[in-house]
Amino acid sequence: MAGFTLAEAIIVIVILGIISAAIAVFIKGPIDAYFDVSRRAGLTDVADTALRRIARDLQRALPNSVRVAGACNGTTPCYLEYVPVVAGGRYRADRDQFGAGDPLDFTDNSDTSFDLIGPAIALPAATPLWLVVYNLGIPGASAYSGDSIGTDVRRPYAGATGSVSAINFTSSVVLPFESPARRFHIVSNPVSYVCLPSPTGGTLVRHDGYGFPVNQPQPPAGTTSILAADVTACSFTYSTLEVARSAGLISLSLEISSDGETVSLFNQIHVSNVP
Repeated sequence: MAGFTLAEAIIVIVILGIISAAIAVFIKGPIDAYFDVSRRAGLTDVADTALRRIARDLQRALPNSVRVAGACNGTTPCYLEYVPVVAGGRYRADRDQFGAGDPLDFTDNSDTSFDLIGPAIALPAATPLWLVVYNLGIPGASAYSGDSIGTDVRRPYAGATGSVSAINFTSSVVLPFESPARRFHIVSNPVSYVCLPSPTGGTLVRHDGYGFPVNQPQPPAGTTSILAADVTACSFTYSTLEVARSAGLISLSLEISSDGETVSLFNQIHVSNVP
């Protein structure tokens, strides 16, 4: 039986090597492109999820509670803070024609309760809650200030949780301003987003569970959770709209880089500033 000679075997090996090298040249590009697309998709998903989380949170921000600080320049972080609204409604301002009902009295410092106008609201039991009436976001009418001065708009909630149709709160002084729309909000403690970009990969972190500082905390305390890593650039800006002071515009940008790939996303959120 005839067989292969050593020379023939070597020739076959050489030919197979040439063919393999040629095939590798053609398939390397698509394979590299696949991994590049996968990395970009992963980075985009991280950045998009982070911005969507921030946008979803800001949709329930207390009117006039959004504030930003910091430069986000690689050595100094930037801060975005807001007060989350848990529930809200309209308070009773007067008794009915039969003299019944519990209105909110802005002249009596012993009045610490009122009835809701409209359906009952649902309040959670697991977090400190606060009553806020007519937050203007300015000194003397800011939810970030306590009630020790006697002119601020936030009071500790002291009523039941679950479904409630009346609000009870604690206070030693009257609330300073009536709401033209008889509107009130029940809020929880503030939340901050802190971004520290770095050429080698920074972080975007969410802070909650801290108190109400008069000045924006840098950095805030409380519980932290990382929303995004490998952050190389970011920015937070906030402005009220010139056409309608009753609304604000928050602009968010986030850049994430990894393994030579970079994605940049930009998002804008409108928030209501009608207190």
